[in-house]
Amino acid sequence: MAGRLQGKVAIVSGAGCVGPGWGNGRAMAVIFAQEGAKVLAADKNLDAMTETLARVRDGGGEITAHQCDATDSSEVAKLMAACQARYGRIDILVNNVGGSAAGGVAELSEEGFDAQMDYNLKSAFLGCKHAIPVMIAQGGGAIVNMASASGIRWSGAAQVGYAASKAGVLQLSRVTAVQYADKGIRVNTVVPGQLHTPMVEARLAKQRSGGDVDALLKTRVSRIPLGFMGDGRDTAYAALYLASDEARFVTGAEIVVDGGMTARCD
Repeated sequence: MAGRLQGKVAIVSGAGCVGPGWGNGRAMAVIFAQEGAKVLAADKNLDAMTETLARVRDGGGEITAHQCDATDSSEVAKLMAACQARYGRIDILVNNVGGSAAGGVAELSEEGFDAQMDYNLKSAFLGCKHAIPVMIAQGGGAIVNMASASGIRWSGAAQVGYAASKAGVLQLSRVTAVQYADKGIRVNTVVPGQLHTPMVEARLAKQRSGGDVDALLKTRVSRIPLGFMGDGRDTAYAALYLASDEARFVTGAEIVVDGGMTARCD
């Protein structure tokens, strides 16, 4: 273990994955543990974390699983309490729960829009809400929220609920960063672009290309100047920096991880 998070306790929400491979949450849990953190991995579906737990333990890391609906305030409060009971503190919180739903303002239902706000934005709000008092009491901490390139640019598909909620995550992070800076709490955001995670095969291909995974991958790669898609590990390394003491002078900031996609003018 390289030890960039040695002695730290980290909560990673959404640490499961819909299939084998490197989703964002799984990659963050594994890489944080490799860097010495004690990880409390949370997900609504415990079975989705089986591979995550195995990868961490096979690498000699320490990880504890916890079932949690990140949109339920009482469950998020219990998550924080469980982490304190197990490890005594919360040094790092990664709010990673989220996902997209297709549809512009005319197509997406009101219920669908509300669900996107809960899933992507409220989950980050609740994580911050319940972790920050703990961090204040212990003298500080680091929060990393997950946004999306869809929150700052048109990214190729009409998904207005997802785009609006992820834009909200960015401003939630900035406001929270400034408010609690004098408490020793840093709040930053990772902005992933179009990655090749297990979600592509499991859900996105059905939404966007009638189940044709190869067609979807070709379309996504065509938007990326670097010419290939990253995966959850690329997100995780950005989060690792922001969670570590190397970023001690970084708060209210964003790291875009998209292969140059959002920098394009066309």
